[in-house]
Amino acid sequence: MADDLKITASNKEEKYRELLPQIEALVKGESDVIANLANVCAALKYGMNFFWVGFYLVEENELVLGPFQGPVACTRIQKGKGVCGTAWSKGETVIVEDVDKFPGHISCSSLSKSEIVIPIYNNGEIISVLDVDSDHYSSFDKTDELWLKKILELILY
Repeated sequence: MADDLKITASNKEEKYRELLPQIEALVKGESDVIANLANVCAALKYGMNFFWVGFYLVEENELVLGPFQGPVACTRIQKGKGVCGTAWSKGETVIVEDVDKFPGHISCSSLSKSEIVIPIYNNGEIISVLDVDSDHYSSFDKTDELWLKKILELILY
């Protein structure tokens, strides 16, 4: 069983390695932020087979739904609420193995089982978060965090 986990982690890293130059080609030379965020969502959703991928943009005192791929989503999230609001308020990545065990989890879809949320900074201020959900438990780890942050570096706006 441990060997299966190693293979899975290795395959995950290989998928990210293949995806990174594809995403770089998609966003290179494109100045429209929304277009870039939308393409990154599609590339991650289909390249990594994620259940849901999207961006929430900071607008005043809440996160507002931006480009995404997957089932319909929550439109607005308050700071400190749910996984996205917690990542925003703490200013750090939040990885949740089982969303049903996360205090105050906001359930946009009962099919979502695990989640990773990464804040996106510009000039020291959080301007949005990347939210990725899986329909399997314990799908995300430090490998995802590392590679998703590399992808986000390509689209900082």
